Amino acid sequence: MTPTPGKLVIVALSGGVDSAVAALLLLRAGYRVEALHMTNWEEPDPWCTAGDDHAAARQVAAQLGIPLHHVRFEQEYRDRVFSDFLAQYRAGRTPNPDIGCNRHIKFGTMLAHARRLGADWLATGHYARVRHGAEPALLRAVDDNKDQTYFLHAIEAAALRHVLFPLGLLPKREVRRIAAEAGLANHARPDSTGICFIGERPFREFLGRWISAEPGPILSASGQQLGQHAGLPYYTLGQRQGLNIGGQAGAVAAPWYVAAKDPARNALVVVQDPDHPLLLSRAVITRRLHWLGAAAEPGRGRWLARIRHRQPLVRCELAAAPGGGIEVRFARPVRAATPGQSVVLYEDDRCAGGGEIDVTLPAGQPPAATLPGAATA
Repeated sequence: MTPTPGKLVIVALSGGVDSAVAALLLLRAGYRVEALHMTNWEEPDPWCTAGDDHAAARQVAAQLGIPLHHVRFEQEYRDRVFSDFLAQYRAGRTPNPDIGCNRHIKFGTMLAHARRLGADWLATGHYARVRHGAEPALLRAVDDNKDQTYFLHAIEAAALRHVLFPLGLLPKREVRRIAAEAGLANHARPDSTGICFIGERPFREFLGRWISAEPGPILSASGQQLGQHAGLPYYTLGQRQGLNIGGQAGAVAAPWYVAAKDPARNALVVVQDPDHPLLLSRAVITRRLHWLGAAAEPGRGRWLARIRHRQPLVRCELAAAPGGGIEVRFARPVRAATPGQSVVLYEDDRCAGGGEIDVTLPAGQPPAATLPGAATA
């Protein structure tokens, strides 16, 4: 990082160790640094950590001797992220609200607010890199286990001109070490793993407050009823926990996995083989792709893809699909591709963009539109 004299960086200070170390590194590099903490969700219950997060951010800002701004974006979050989250679940899909939060809130509303405060740069504690230039590029972090470009692929390309990711070259253990040696009060604070700004509350209980779901049968791939599910929205493809179907007469003693949802019968289809054909997809179709830069032509380029955070990258090809979508064809089948989640594309270490999975094409099977639980546009 090479600071420009007089330029101001505002750090999105969440209260966690990553953003705290990002602010510390920027100070050490000679930047003018201020902090911004945003509250996007607050409820009077034990699962909401908004108050604790704000208190931790205040403590870190005081330790670093930097001003802390606080802004509330609850309405923007509900309008731009949470409403889509609910709509997706009602449609039988499995959304990823962290992607929408990054696109619309962190690198949309919050970036605009930071610019109004006079910031030349917005910095966050994300594990990613930006190569600045005539056309900025989003790059994978050096620590591939922590790389967060999957969650950042949908931000506007123009936002990258004003973004810094100070942790992109560091492994997580080094970030913890820096925080501990600096005596930061939150150096041992656990990482948040819950839904973006909603917290780590019991998910089924939370979702049940907002959408209605009817119990129904759990079926094997051959149609045998094995038990009852609590409601299709509460399950995702590939899931093995929480099925409560135990051992079954005539079945091997092995875990069961969610393979499909069948809205017509309100049924959950499960299999015991983690690599069952119903769980493997040779391709997925997106309604459209969001490009971080110039749009690529289908059939051009050497592409890598992943369909979830931390999943190994797999070679793929792109082809035009009916209705203006893109078909992403994998060099080898991928497991548990899920409508509502995203497929993200890479050229080497550059994140080129991605799109929401609309339809999955199972390995050795007809297109997903003809299978139980198929998503339709």
